[in-house]
Amino acid sequence: MALEQLTINFRESPSQPMLYDRMLLMLMVVLACLGLVMVTSASLAEAENLTGDPFHFVRRHLFFLAMAGVIVAVGVRIPIAVWQRYSAPLMFLGLGLLVAVLIGGRSVNGATRWIPLGPFNLQVAEVAKFTLFLYLAGYLVRRHQEVREEIKGFLKPFVALGMYAVLLLMQPDLGTTVVMFVTVMGMLFLAGAKLRDFFALMLLGVAMVVLLIVSAPYRMKRVTSFWDPWEDPFGAGYQLTQSLMAYGRGDWLGQGLGNSIQKLEYLPEAHTDFIFAVLGEELGFVGVTCVLVLVLMLALRALRIGNLALQANQAFSGYLAYGIGIWFSFQTAVNVGASVGLLPTKGLTLPMVSYGGSSLWVTTGAAVVLLRIDYERRLAQLSAKGAER
Repeated sequence: MALEQLTINFRESPSQPMLYDRMLLMLMVVLACLGLVMVTSASLAEAENLTGDPFHFVRRHLFFLAMAGVIVAVGVRIPIAVWQRYSAPLMFLGLGLLVAVLIGGRSVNGATRWIPLGPFNLQVAEVAKFTLFLYLAGYLVRRHQEVREEIKGFLKPFVALGMYAVLLLMQPDLGTTVVMFVTVMGMLFLAGAKLRDFFALMLLGVAMVVLLIVSAPYRMKRVTSFWDPWEDPFGAGYQLTQSLMAYGRGDWLGQGLGNSIQKLEYLPEAHTDFIFAVLGEELGFVGVTCVLVLVLMLALRALRIGNLALQANQAFSGYLAYGIGIWFSFQTAVNVGASVGLLPTKGLTLPMVSYGGSSLWVTTGAAVVLLRIDYERRLAQLSAKGAER
């Protein structure tokens, strides 16, 4: 019913109320199209070198986009009450996937993060993020007063986060763990947790991240190379130095779409983790700024939808929208920060832009949930106005 209603509203006159967020939908489409253009530009050389077919990754990304369209068509039909009802089982599904990948997953560059599923690999950490945030939104509805008033209510969600974190660090995947931690902290803060508890746990979290970095030589090597990548430009600092050269060549207006030099097998992961560096080289500072503004608008839209949902007494929807907004914005900050040398490399994608089916599908699904949240709020508001008449 929801999809039919959305379709009808696309054809209604401006005088009729819209039951969908046109701006959110437009941002999704623009970012997806931008992702296709940049994946095409960034992947041609590597695809030809690996497979002999320069359009190998482009065809796969088109398939991912087609499946994302299916996710939109199906996801917009699912009531938020269904997500709330199954939030706890979905959390255990996320844990099960994290266990499964450690048992039978595929390893790439020393990390076991993917489950082979025929023509593509499922990166389970992407699914795990969404399932954890679903669970936390449900928890905040059930235990809202306890979270605001008691330390145990504030700490309980970190039991679930701790289980996720242990399994993720066994892959290993510190980047996703940090994204989860920051998003959980943000959701608890917006739910009204005491600042004392919030800052104490934040300091503990920072201390734990530092400990994890120091305890693993490869993580420590990443951090030291991030401090001064030019000390070892052909070793540990190679990826970052190539990324910085891409930004330097981009200048204000860029070299022009398709004219990147660094993507010609100089910059590793040019179409995935470091696609933003290629974008900076080809489109320059102006292009980089435009893309960051688009992602910022998407994140702010999510936070606004969450705020409006809470005002309409739709608590689960509101907290979930908050979580999605924090997730998108922080993951973008980490991806961009790593490519410009502000943060150590973490292997996180740029939401809805980087190549990768798992990331694209999960972020599209989360954005569709935002559409559904706003749709239900508008529908309830319209029904309330009708009842008043």
